[in-house]
Amino acid sequence: MAAFPSFPWLARRESGAWCRTGLARDPSLQAAVDELARQLAGAGPADLALVFASASYASDLPRLLPLLRQEVISRAVSQVQLPAERQQQAMQEWAARKGIRTPEQLAAVCRSEALSEEDVQIQAQLPVRVAHHCREHFMHRAEQRFLARKQQLDQVVYSLLRVESGPLAQELYLRIAEGEADFAELASQYSKGPERTTRGVVGPVPILQAHPALAERLRTSKPGQLSPPIMIEKWWLVVRLEVMRPASFDDAMQERMSRELFEEWVEEQVSQLVTLREKA
Repeated sequence: MAAFPSFPWLARRESGAWCRTGLARDPSLQAAVDELARQLAGAGPADLALVFASASYASDLPRLLPLLRQEVISRAVSQVQLPAERQQQAMQEWAARKGIRTPEQLAAVCRSEALSEEDVQIQAQLPVRVAHHCREHFMHRAEQRFLARKQQLDQVVYSLLRVESGPLAQELYLRIAEGEADFAELASQYSKGPERTTRGVVGPVPILQAHPALAERLRTSKPGQLSPPIMIEKWWLVVRLEVMRPASFDDAMQERMSRELFEEWVEEQVSQLVTLREKA
């Protein structure tokens, strides 16, 4: 990698705006990112950061964003302090996820994944630290996000039967409506979609996961209501709403909305952090 010229105009001034730079020449992208992190350690928070990557890193560029994302998250949660008891609990939860039950198994995992004791502690505590950070910094905006997303979060369970023939759809609809046949049995026999393997039952799923026309039909139905055949694209559908589950802003939803806001913030930080520029 060719050396970059010095940038005297980026030197820190006594007052006002200032910049700090770092330069890494290691051919490994991971090592280069680590080197930059070491060079800029202690620089304090910044309003904007730019990363210029040489074209020589082209084959490694798909790995750059995950590395920066990992760094953004690590720095965001670095100030979270966990009590010793919670640290121990986090370690136990991490071990359970890894299927580790004995010290020998732990040592084997550390060898195979080249993990130090500090690495293990970081991995184990990261989900807890992130959750704590989300509650502290994003929970105050969770309800606002929930209200904006509520229609996307409502869930439904419905029975679906899809066929390509309109007359067949009408015949099956009438047989179900008049009690001559069971919806589940007809779906297993006639339906052409994946719902055939579930006896026609779909869900619970977010209502907006369905086609807009089908979602509207479900929203205007009552539980247990069988709808006449409706054509969507090339299919004729017979639908019955089973359960409507409106989303509620409970504790679990608060956590979910806070985490979504955090993830959005991380993506914004990464997108602002990176400017890719080919060097001739």
